[in-house]
Amino acid sequence: MTRKKKTKKTQVLENVTQSILGILRKNSGKTYNYKQIASILGVDDPSNRNKIIRTLAQLAAKKKIEEVEKGKFTLVSNVDYYKGFLDMTTKGSGYVVVKDLDDDVFIPANNLNKAFDGDEVEIYVYKRRRNKKPEGEVTQVLNRKKTRFVGVLQLKENFGFVSIPEPKMYTDIFVQKNKIGEAKNGDKVVVEMEEWPEKADSPFGKVVQVLGTPGEHHTEIHAILAQYGLPHEFPSEIEEFADKLDTSIQEEEIKNRRDMRDILTFTIDPHDAKDFDDALSFRELEDGIFEVGVHIADVSHYVKPGTILDEEAFNRATSVYLVDRVVPMLPEVLSNNACSLRPNEEKYTFSAVFKMNEKAEILDEWFGRTVTYSDARFAYEEAQYIIETTAGEIPADISLTNEPYQAQDSIVTAILQMDDMAKIMRKRRMKEGAISFDKVEVKFDLDEENEPVGVFFKTSKDANKLIEEFMLLANKKVAEFIGKQKPKKTFVYRCHDDPDEEKLFALKTLVGKFGHELNIKDHKSISKSLNKLLEDVQGTKEQNLVDTLTIRTMSKAYYSTENIGHYGLSFSHYSHFTSPIRRYPDVMVHRLLQHYLEGKSTVKEEEYEEKCQHSSQMESLATSAERDSIKYMQVKYMQEHNDREFLGVISGVTEWGIYVEIISNKCEGMVRLRDIREDHFDFDEEQFAIVGRKTKKVYQLGDEVYITVKNADLVKRHLDFNLIGSKNEVEEQN
Repeated sequence: MTRKKKTKKTQVLENVTQSILGILRKNSGKTYNYKQIASILGVDDPSNRNKIIRTLAQLAAKKKIEEVEKGKFTLVSNVDYYKGFLDMTTKGSGYVVVKDLDDDVFIPANNLNKAFDGDEVEIYVYKRRRNKKPEGEVTQVLNRKKTRFVGVLQLKENFGFVSIPEPKMYTDIFVQKNKIGEAKNGDKVVVEMEEWPEKADSPFGKVVQVLGTPGEHHTEIHAILAQYGLPHEFPSEIEEFADKLDTSIQEEEIKNRRDMRDILTFTIDPHDAKDFDDALSFRELEDGIFEVGVHIADVSHYVKPGTILDEEAFNRATSVYLVDRVVPMLPEVLSNNACSLRPNEEKYTFSAVFKMNEKAEILDEWFGRTVTYSDARFAYEEAQYIIETTAGEIPADISLTNEPYQAQDSIVTAILQMDDMAKIMRKRRMKEGAISFDKVEVKFDLDEENEPVGVFFKTSKDANKLIEEFMLLANKKVAEFIGKQKPKKTFVYRCHDDPDEEKLFALKTLVGKFGHELNIKDHKSISKSLNKLLEDVQGTKEQNLVDTLTIRTMSKAYYSTENIGHYGLSFSHYSHFTSPIRRYPDVMVHRLLQHYLEGKSTVKEEEYEEKCQHSSQMESLATSAERDSIKYMQVKYMQEHNDREFLGVISGVTEWGIYVEIISNKCEGMVRLRDIREDHFDFDEEQFAIVGRKTKKVYQLGDEVYITVKNADLVKRHLDFNLIGSKNEVEEQN
């Protein structure tokens, strides 16, 4: 019997266009014929060679490539190629913002070509059809935003996949058996993406860290940090370096500073604060004239440029405040000890000292290094008690050191006088166009195991605003002091641009659904109208929603050496001077301020602009991590309350469901349209509502509804709700 001859299986060549363009792009300036391209792609059969020949002809006809001599092609340097950053949607498509184009370029899912959200990419923009927004395709990934991802390992016999639960991540990461390490099936891990082979469906990677079992508290908190590339502990060499610093107060150093230890000084902070980076001093100089000192921890005295401690602080750029812990920018020996302005201790400080009258007008100002002594520490609640109590009593659990009875009278006088001045300064800011954001903060009562046992809301009262106004004053005056000097000096500013017009118009439409108005005719009326809106919604069911939506209309604040002012505060000059324990830009400001106080010339702007950009990026990551930790704790809290009905407000409406925010605890979840049994509902975009096909029943943004918890997913940090019905119909039935 004659054996049949085995036929060689023909390889199916996919993405021929992208493959050819990729080869020509990587070897710009060189020419290739179809045989060379076939060789690079590893094909030698007639079918694929013909496919390459046809594609070369098509690309040449479209003028994407050029035939420089018979059969030899090179890439055309074309104006239709642009660079930008990819912003993915949860549907799998994306947009690229291009500076040279008026509109964002839409990138369909099948044209992403291995690009991920946030990547810097090169794109080809197709010729625009009439009245259509530009559309294009990714031709090259220039820089990955990140290469490390957090996901759950799913093990097979000889390999594994890491499934990444990010809504904008459209692929798993393949892991070979020898790159799995100690990870076990079902573990939550950090995976490093190493390569994405041409013909592979998924990128290849290796497991670099095992976080633990999904759903466990420490696993999920560390996963949040890892997701944003944030550390959770200091390397041992950093701790050792910090421990060896001389943190004692030296007489020789005091001689180089303004000695303010005899002036009444105190701190006002949250009751659970561990680091105190700002203090206030107060004394009456003569009738109606006061000296107010804003004293800030002199971190720059200990954190010197060029040291590993400074490098670590710069890399972190900010402390991260998660629900159950703080990930500090500086080691504890500095953040909680040497630099913390604790009561009854002398500390090196950097100060802004003002002479002011009863109208809160600045008569004189001084900036420089000081040494101070904190006489007392107040929690906000204790300072608030003094402000609200006509007798001006100090709570019994406050310990004062310098002659208790006399000091008590002095501190009461100081707090009451500074409260009066703060109210004048705040009123003045509002009149000049500042926006009054007093958004409610969600806080949790945690037990010893970090389990949430209660939810409460943090609101800003007079004591908070007292501190805020004097910190704003110091930040503003430091920025003005340097910013108004001639010739121009390089400095670090906190900038905030005007709000986006389109977002303002959308906000106007949204708040109209609640019966509120917004005047966006001109620059002056916008801030006045926004403040009235924020005041009108105080205490209403829609307050948190409107506060959130209003904040979203604002541009994002950032750090820069190019000063454009601060819209939200209505300041022409603003910086961050008051929190160097937790923000690296404040450390830079201290260094630059001292540099210029010593009469030295300006520094390189480019160097500081790079540091500003890094600080802004790290701040954004920290904010995202903090937001995720709150969401995680909300989900955890709701797991224990899945048998209760809650009253909520519809806070968002989409084509796939409605978002509901529970009024009593601000937890937000989704009711999916497919889960609403009473009717088939359709999304009405213009009305921000869903409408029943048969009943014509409407659920609209801002409506109050009752819900129960359907599912609380700790891993995805997501809540699904069941809709019981509108507030009126449920309460009528009961």
